[in-house]
Amino acid sequence: MELGIGIGWRPEIADAVQELPGVDWVEVVAENICPGHLPAALTRLRSRGTRIVPHGVSLGLGGADRPSTQRLADLAERATALGAPLVTEHIAFVRAGGVLTASPQLEAGHLLPVPRTWDALKVLCENVRIAQDSLPVPLALENIAALISWPDEELTEGQFLAELVERTGVGLLIDVANLHTNHVNRGEDPATALDELPVEAIAYVHVAGGTERDGIWHDTHAHPVTEPILDILSDLRARVSPPGVLLERDDDFPPKEELAAELTTIRGRVVGQHAGRRGEARAAQRGEARARGGPGPGPKTAEGGSPDARERVALSQAAVLSALVAGTPAPEGFDSQRLRVQSRALAAKRADVVAKVAPELPEILGEGYRAAFLAYAKGRPMHDGYRRDALDFAEQLLVSGRPDDDNARRLLTRWWEERASTHPPRRGARLVRAARAALVGR
Repeated sequence: MELGIGIGWRPEIADAVQELPGVDWVEVVAENICPGHLPAALTRLRSRGTRIVPHGVSLGLGGADRPSTQRLADLAERATALGAPLVTEHIAFVRAGGVLTASPQLEAGHLLPVPRTWDALKVLCENVRIAQDSLPVPLALENIAALISWPDEELTEGQFLAELVERTGVGLLIDVANLHTNHVNRGEDPATALDELPVEAIAYVHVAGGTERDGIWHDTHAHPVTEPILDILSDLRARVSPPGVLLERDDDFPPKEELAAELTTIRGRVVGQHAGRRGEARAAQRGEARARGGPGPGPKTAEGGSPDARERVALSQAAVLSALVAGTPAPEGFDSQRLRVQSRALAAKRADVVAKVAPELPEILGEGYRAAFLAYAKGRPMHDGYRRDALDFAEQLLVSGRPDDDNARRLLTRWWEERASTHPPRRGARLVRAARAALVGR
């Protein structure tokens, strides 16, 4: 399926995307789209024949739990509403804990890497098959960027992806910026990954910018695409002609002219350059290896995410996520410093997203918003999404008698009550109302 050159559609650049020359298709964040109320700009693009691909971020197919039936139904509904040729998600886990670990379920609010082990592969493959059976169009999965590495991994990224494709037939969304991120942060060679992965399974490619701070590459999607990332794109193109290549930009959006220039640069790297036969050669080598019995399916355990495999994956992922968001000790074998870096990154992203879903909060709290939120988030993991997180943050501030400014506290109380009043009053709600009554009585 040929897609061509595309760009990630975001409301902030909707007008620019409509006017950019040579945009063959767009990708939208699936969870940000309401099927019954599509943005007018997206409807106009579709009427012009521009293909639209929904890109999910919340399924957590790499997690120990089987994927949510409701989330799969929502993704399927969006694919149908958009007339999408395929849907995409990530090879990641986004939540952990719950029934399999007899502990509270925690949410990361971010994509976290799965361990490249045979256990994790079995669980992922079963989850992928469940998703494939639930979706009306083909599924492709994206490799993710990571700050942390799992100890005692049994497969490289390329081998892990090759086994996933072999066992499920799922397509791949290869993000060359993520290959660069993992090169800087984890010492993984992008060329080796490209050598090992099944490039013939690529559905399309992501290209995005980032920045390096203190020796760590941050995949921000808010900076220009750098030369090393473009070089990886060229290396991939030398192996295979990808059906589509897409520029991602999620924040700090530049003028339309800069977006057009980046698209032109990307197009120059993929159009007119002949793909070599390296991908075909590697595919042949993988076939010969399997015919000889290697690299093989790993230990002779039950295929398809056996209960023991799920429990082992569940326990390990819960321990890691708890260390990242709840301040528990780092699991054995992990780099404690890197976990702290990842933990700070998760908290910062959480503050940024809450500010977007509830922009009134930074308006009410002013410059003190970020410090107040990070203090709140420390040791208070997210349990039920960002909107609930915003309400809980406001509730915690009010119960503790903050903010100090009387007017700000009244505004925050009103904001909280307007959004929480449809829920049965919990103890926290009663405390807030008592606090408000005390304020009124002053």
